[in-house]
Amino acid sequence: MSADRPTMPPVRLHPEAELARAALSAPLLARAARLARWAEGGVPVGAGGELVEKSLAAATEHLGLAADEDGPAYTAEAWQLAVDTGLVEIAEDGAADGGADLPDDAVVGTATPGEELSLLTSGSPQDVLEIWLGGMETVLADAVAPDLSEIAEQLADGGELDLDALDWNPEEEAELLDGILGNLYLLSALNEVPGQDVPLPALAASMIIPEDMDEPTDAVLEEVSEAMMRLDDQFRVLEPIGLVAYRPVDEALIEELDEDGETVSPAEPLADEDVARYGMVRLTPLGVWAVRTRMLDAGVDAPAVGDLADKGADVLLEAVPDYPEAMAQAESEQWLAARAPLDAARDLLAAARGDDPRGPLRRLAAQQALSLVAAEAEPALREVLDDRHLGGLARVWLAERGLPGIPEPSQEMVFWLTVDTIAAQLGGADEEAAAELRELIEGLTAQHSGFFDAVWRVDHPAAADVLEAMGRLHPDRKAAKEARKAAFKARSRQSA
Repeated sequence: MSADRPTMPPVRLHPEAELARAALSAPLLARAARLARWAEGGVPVGAGGELVEKSLAAATEHLGLAADEDGPAYTAEAWQLAVDTGLVEIAEDGAADGGADLPDDAVVGTATPGEELSLLTSGSPQDVLEIWLGGMETVLADAVAPDLSEIAEQLADGGELDLDALDWNPEEEAELLDGILGNLYLLSALNEVPGQDVPLPALAASMIIPEDMDEPTDAVLEEVSEAMMRLDDQFRVLEPIGLVAYRPVDEALIEELDEDGETVSPAEPLADEDVARYGMVRLTPLGVWAVRTRMLDAGVDAPAVGDLADKGADVLLEAVPDYPEAMAQAESEQWLAARAPLDAARDLLAAARGDDPRGPLRRLAAQQALSLVAAEAEPALREVLDDRHLGGLARVWLAERGLPGIPEPSQEMVFWLTVDTIAAQLGGADEEAAAELRELIEGLTAQHSGFFDAVWRVDHPAAADVLEAMGRLHPDRKAAKEARKAAFKARSRQSA
């Protein structure tokens, strides 16, 4: 993998059939499909393929939205999606010539069901998802479009469109929304609890407040507030296509201003327990799939659980140490499900060998994967009992299953395994893991007198690094000093 290629943590994807069902049930696509079927007898449309006034009224009635004041707008959105995705196709008639001089409600063509419509019912899940994805891209473009009311004001009374006056940069808007969706994707990947909502203020702050800023300034907080309101508008547009699940900002929390910017209706005060009233959002399973698809198209390395099921054990053990724990286990489970236990164990053990810096991480990943392997793998573990790299973890595996005939390990093997285990934890440690490692180190030195003197003699390439780390992490100053002295001896021994 290229060093400059962005990498995301793995995600769990729902089955394609389930995602396709979710796509079909998304309100916007479902309405678009209903309108496409409704167009069976031909529907008159205007120059842009839009429904003319009478057709719009009939379509709104067909969708059961006539009583909703926003019904015509919802219908027009659904119809536009049907046009954009090919669910309907437009045949122009002669009136299209010279269309610039036609009245707004002039009929210039006829819409009928398009070829794509049949794929929604008789096509494969991939066909459905492909149609939905095209519609989602249309909705994303709508979400970053400028405020139509401002455009209407500019064009009123023969005015001209002035994009600069709209304070709207299409590239910046699209980049911001991509960043927001990327953050939601990252949170979906890292959250151990699926479907966890993200407060809108926190999401906006993640894009605006610099990581090195301890206390945001008033100007930055104002920028966050403005971003929240923009995101509120965008998520309201994105929810009907099924990309996100969104609880909008409570209208009572938004100040209403008059034409001079004076407050007409003040916002309600916010109690701590009411933070959800400022908006809550998450990617749906369909949204996770869609954002990942867009990332892959953009050259981002965005793995999904199960990607490694057909790869070799060497690929699995190289990748999973960098996965969150739950994802690493899920990936290992899928990899093992495709193999016989004995063959899988032998492949894992062979791939776990090596004195390179990643070796300890591979062996830890192999040990975790082997813990999921059935007892039929026993012969593979017995075959490596005398192996310097693998004999220790093989004994652990056999002992955990209460199997007989496990030979006592040599003291050298015990200490080699100890160094290897600590080296692996150092290689993947975050702050929380570092605290656990500190407790492990303190316990080891308390149980074994002369621990440091034994460890510096261990023929393990990471012995000096492990001792240096123990010198940094051990809470007892005397023990930490002994660890640093032992590390010096280990360095001298390795360089001799």
